[in-house]
Amino acid sequence: MEGLIKSARGMQEAGAVLPFSVYSSVHEQRIVNVPIIKPLLICVLDGSKKLGGQGEIECPTGSFVILSNRPGINMRNIPGDAEYLALLVEFEYDDFNCLPPRGARSEPFVQGEIGPALQKTLQQFVEWSAFAPQAMWPVRRQELLQLIYHLGHTQVGAVVEAPSLSHKLHGMISANFAEDITADALAARLALSESTLRRKLAAEGATLQAIKDRARLGYGLHLVQTSFDPIGRVAERCGFLSQSRFTDKFKQAFGVTPSELRKTRLID
Repeated sequence: MEGLIKSARGMQEAGAVLPFSVYSSVHEQRIVNVPIIKPLLICVLDGSKKLGGQGEIECPTGSFVILSNRPGINMRNIPGDAEYLALLVEFEYDDFNCLPPRGARSEPFVQGEIGPALQKTLQQFVEWSAFAPQAMWPVRRQELLQLIYHLGHTQVGAVVEAPSLSHKLHGMISANFAEDITADALAARLALSESTLRRKLAAEGATLQAIKDRARLGYGLHLVQTSFDPIGRVAERCGFLSQSRFTDKFKQAFGVTPSELRKTRLID
């Protein structure tokens, strides 16, 4: 595990665009309603993680969990002797096409141990990211899924479900937070009228503004967890004109302010 940790840290510190993220903290983190927009692999390399309202999914050091796309989930990140450290890989829906045909989604998550084969493959994935073109990222993500499947977690294909309209809009908005894209422009990209777009969203119990806020705040959560940019700069990168507005919205969404969460990553 030490080799994987060293490689992941080294790549993170290099500051390149990567097909994975590294989250760490030296104090416990409690975050509510964390949005999982695409299926997500979380590998706990140090410390432990608890997921769900009552912490019903427990992920100790050396374990992984793949979460299905869902509106939000509560998380506790608990440091071990030194820290909490996790490697995260977000999948695209098409990545799962490499697996045998599956029926309707039946599993909200898949969990297991990071054995020698998966550990070595993850390390290769991390180190390969230093020089591989982004066009090849899907190939290595699919390799991870296939390995997990052939290690006996055959239910992994049942985790993913087709993206809803809300998920599609979330992805379109996330592509450029600097642009306050209009409902009419979004509808045109989907070959829908604006009225049809809003009607379909209402049927999903969603609104365009709520999706915009969730996309921006989800990105803000990622930046607070993976960078040390000033909170004002994080707010700006997420498309907020006011740091105080960003802080208020962040607190409402996740139950903690950006500054409070940032402090969990700092040694007292």
